[in-house]
Amino acid sequence: MLEWDIRKLHILRTLRERGTVTATAEALRMTPSAVSQQLTNLTKQLGVPLLEAQGRRVRLTDAARLVLRHAESVFEQLERADAELTAYLHGEVGEVRVGAFSTAVPALVVPAVRALRDTHPGVTVRVREAEAGEAYELLAGGEVDLALSLAAQAPQVGDGRFTRVELLADPLDVALPPGHVLAGVEELRLADLAGEPWIFGGSGPWSDITRGACEAAGFGPRQAHSAAGWTAILAMVEAGMGVALVPRTAAVARGGVVMRELGPDRPVRHIVAAVRKGAEEGAAVGHVLGALREVAAEAVGG
Repeated sequence: MLEWDIRKLHILRTLRERGTVTATAEALRMTPSAVSQQLTNLTKQLGVPLLEAQGRRVRLTDAARLVLRHAESVFEQLERADAELTAYLHGEVGEVRVGAFSTAVPALVVPAVRALRDTHPGVTVRVREAEAGEAYELLAGGEVDLALSLAAQAPQVGDGRFTRVELLADPLDVALPPGHVLAGVEELRLADLAGEPWIFGGSGPWSDITRGACEAAGFGPRQAHSAAGWTAILAMVEAGMGVALVPRTAAVARGGVVMRELGPDRPVRHIVAAVRKGAEEGAAVGHVLGALREVAAEAVGG
């Protein structure tokens, strides 16, 4: 019977995700030599080569990938056991660490926390603001229990490490300067703005969303100015320097600009939550997910 060491399997799994021994050591707060030693010991325990040199890097062998394929179900079961044990020991008491991107914090997380104070006062939520991609690194590393992200930046649905929950299709409205010729149009379509100067970030998810929405409407947006913060973007819109797409749930001051809903083909951004596979069965995590679902269901209509 082979010896299966969960700690060493976790190191191997992290190496697969991070790509190098140095990055793995940083993620696990170990030294590179300690990582190498643990993986050497695991190789001896299992009796198969797990790593092979590839220049200055190492790559996982087919045997290592086979081991990890089976280990994923073990990690999932451990998450379930941890969730069930926590529920047994604490019942309605527990702490949930949430990693969320900036606009999701005021729009979804804060209202959920307020609701939980009334329905489940024993559940404590600790919030950590993080970029969408970073939130999943924190989730995979065990530093948060639940991650909120844009679907475009979330792991693929088939990623065996996580359970994804679709929360919200957030409509994108258009911000126009005061007195803009299209401000009073009865039914405004995104295609009507094809000739306008646009304001959005030079890179990142919001740039991708803006470009993708405009291209779906049949045109490429002409970027007049680049900005990432809503205060800067809306100030430029108010000054007549261009137009911009704004998610409806973004908690931003919109005075001085004309906000218009787009027609039936309006673009949306999809917001998702994710937990490590199996952890959704934990009572505290389940309560937080439930509160987020309720807030998301009311967010757009509210």
